[in-house]
Amino acid sequence: MRYIVVGAGAVGSSIGARLVENGRDAVLVARGAQLDALRAGGIRFTTPEGTRQVPVPVVDGPEAVELRTGDVLVLAVKTQHSAAALSEWVDRPVADGSTAGESLPLVCAQNGVESERLALRLFRRVYGMCVVLPAAFVRPGEVTAAYGPCTGALVLGRYPSGEDETARAIAAELEKCAFHVPVVADVMRWKYGKLLGNLTQTVEALCGPVRPGGPAAELAALSRAEGTAVLSAAGIGYADAAELADLRSGRVELQVPAAGGVLGSTWQSLARRSGSIEADYINGEFVLLGRTYGTPTPVNETLLRLARDSARTRREPGTVLPEAVLGLFVRD
Repeated sequence: MRYIVVGAGAVGSSIGARLVENGRDAVLVARGAQLDALRAGGIRFTTPEGTRQVPVPVVDGPEAVELRTGDVLVLAVKTQHSAAALSEWVDRPVADGSTAGESLPLVCAQNGVESERLALRLFRRVYGMCVVLPAAFVRPGEVTAAYGPCTGALVLGRYPSGEDETARAIAAELEKCAFHVPVVADVMRWKYGKLLGNLTQTVEALCGPVRPGGPAAELAALSRAEGTAVLSAAGIGYADAAELADLRSGRVELQVPAAGGVLGSTWQSLARRSGSIEADYINGEFVLLGRTYGTPTPVNETLLRLARDSARTRREPGTVLPEAVLGLFVRD
């Protein structure tokens, strides 16, 4: 199999680098400064084993790749960019006369639960991947993945449910590239569990590190409480915190200091002044479900508004006072 990783941020670059340095065939799809840096010198990749340059093949889009039978598309863009990426790839011809949407497996290696829905409209073979891969995009061409002995845990399964030989084959290859990859029949249950945890990332991005007992932690707890209430109202099952902790235990543990600390992807988006943020598909997913099933979500609505405003105005991450936000909901 050849892996075409669409999106060369922290997650996509980490997966691509691990595949290439373990002898697998992989291509990264990048743009802008990241494309230029990867073309010039590959990925400067820091892991517990050390720092090295990994010469990952890179292209600027689907027109630069001749697709063939056996290719696997790995969608690793932020969810707000999924629709555009899927549209670019779905009609690309494959060597056997089919198109990518007709014949190639597409793995959604992303936060949130929306990309799988978008993909299944266009691609016949869609797989969900619950990504627990704490990595930092330091600067163009440089990524730190500070955890080990596995770089990440990637729970994989067919969407909307099930498992098959393709999932098991992908998992077997990734297992040989420093990842822990359970194959499950209920992958979206894992993704909803991870989505609840991602709510804390939004608070972190807005208010700074979420420390136990602090106001940011209280705000995150309110956000998650709304999330669990919404999932209960919708009848959606999710992996709980203990299951997610067990997934990581002894496998995905911090082993070396990460550049800038271990901060989530939402923080990284604000820090890069990217102008967009994934909160629409994190907090926004719970807002959507709350409105659909009649469950109030005032905390997540507020956090979503603040996150969108911070992205639009290129506001520094960690500059919103959690006490001010809490004051909207908590009264003595």
